[in-house]
Amino acid sequence: MSTTPLNGSAAFNAYRAAAQIGSGSESSSSTGATAGLGGVGGAGGSFGAMLERAVNNVVDTTRAADTASTGAINGTVGVTDVVLAVSRAELALQTTVALRDRVVAAYQEVMRMPL
Repeated sequence: MSTTPLNGSAAFNAYRAAAQIGSGSESSSSTGATAGLGGVGGAGGSFGAMLERAVNNVVDTTRAADTASTGAINGTVGVTDVVLAVSRAELALQTTVALRDRVVAAYQEVMRMPL
């Protein structure tokens, strides 16, 4: 069983990696600032399909974080991996909530328009 010991250096490295994910400075499309959107930028596809991909991405990211947490409990996954997985899930959820808030605000704005 290979685990990362709980020490200050490991925690610092995990925190720094999570901060990079949050700032969007990591180049990987699956872990960057668009993780909650599932890489849906670009042309083509309907809004409904984009929304479905985004929700599926959030669910998959959350499941990966859950699996990493379970692995940490079993001693098969390192602390750094757990922190990164949970950070990715948190970022994806925050992005989805922000998108939902924007859609609701747009809907309310349309409903306030006079006929």
